[in-house]
Amino acid sequence: MGIIKVENIRIFAYHGCLKEETKIGSDYLVDLEVEADLQTSAKTDRLSDTVDYVFLNRIIKEEMGIPAYLLETVARRILDRIFNEDKLVQKATVCVSKLNPPIGGDVDRVTIKMTDERKN
Repeated sequence: MGIIKVENIRIFAYHGCLKEETKIGSDYLVDLEVEADLQTSAKTDRLSDTVDYVFLNRIIKEEMGIPAYLLETVARRILDRIFNEDKLVQKATVCVSKLNPPIGGDVDRVTIKMTDERKN
């Protein structure tokens, strides 16, 4: 097994429960870690034998582009797509952070972290 990380993906999106959040949007950071068998690709040196991080980044951008009230919903959608669209991924963890959240204090970010494993 091996790990592929895509970190600090910066995205502007429209998530939140407050009406203002869905109108003016906010900045987000997304981190993703996936576990997969990387031994074959290490030997063949072929992109088709590994988990393509360009593909992972695309899924994150597409799912972040669909507004949701909760960050948990966005994280779940990201994980579902990864497991549905790449059979090599065995486990994945996604962190979605809202920067400068409107929670009435000096808070840098709020983050949700969700992990799932492939069910065989």
